[in-house]
Amino acid sequence: MAIPAFGLGTFRLKDDVVITSVKTALELGYRAIDTAQIYDNEAAVGQAIAESGVPRSELFITTKIWIENLSKEALIPSLKESLNKLQTDYVDLTLIHWPSPNDVVSVEDFMQALLAAKNSGLTREIGISNFTIPLMEKAIAAVGAENIATNQIELSPYLQNRRVVEWAKQHGIHITSYMTLAYGKALKDEVIAKIAAKHNATPAQVILAWAMGEGYAVIPSSTKRENLASNLQTQALTLDEADRTAIAALECNDRLVSPEGLAPDWD
Repeated sequence: MAIPAFGLGTFRLKDDVVITSVKTALELGYRAIDTAQIYDNEAAVGQAIAESGVPRSELFITTKIWIENLSKEALIPSLKESLNKLQTDYVDLTLIHWPSPNDVVSVEDFMQALLAAKNSGLTREIGISNFTIPLMEKAIAAVGAENIATNQIELSPYLQNRRVVEWAKQHGIHITSYMTLAYGKALKDEVIAKIAAKHNATPAQVILAWAMGEGYAVIPSSTKRENLASNLQTQALTLDEADRTAIAALECNDRLVSPEGLAPDWD
């Protein structure tokens, strides 16, 4: 099963805000939705999906297992609770949200528990998030690269994560980009603005088109209908080689997400 190239992120959106965002997105034509246990919005996302009237078979729903639920005893029960909140019998993709801090639960243990969840039909595909090259090596050793659908990582024009991307590509692991707009910082970039003017596009469309052109899936979020609609139109935009070269030069290792006590030793 291919990971959809374009979807809706729900990080930091809760209650009525996330319900409105998801329902509006589905109305506009979005069909992939990304959530997580720690976002505390799975029930609201489930409500929005149920009220949207969109058939479950048309949707691609992703959730992520939080670090407190990584043990063999907790992972599957926690995923079943997520399914209950999301009002679905299965999700399309389940990710390990962060590797276990200080290796409290080994990569082998939680990846094998996640594979058991897949084998029992609770999730169609499994994957990882915020994994470095050494952690990806351990995940592959545990369940095989063929069972790792994606590695969802922070990736923007300012943090292009080339080593991780290239290694993952060589081992057949797809990349999903989060924080693609760099918390909005990249929207104000002069290089991006020039490319946007050239294509009669928005800066957000340029950045998202760049990421998709590199082969990554993107999951931008928004609470505004016009932004949700505009982001969706990104799929029709193709950048040329000059555009891609200019954006490649923006790399400055500007990592925005690195929670103390949670983040691994980055590559």
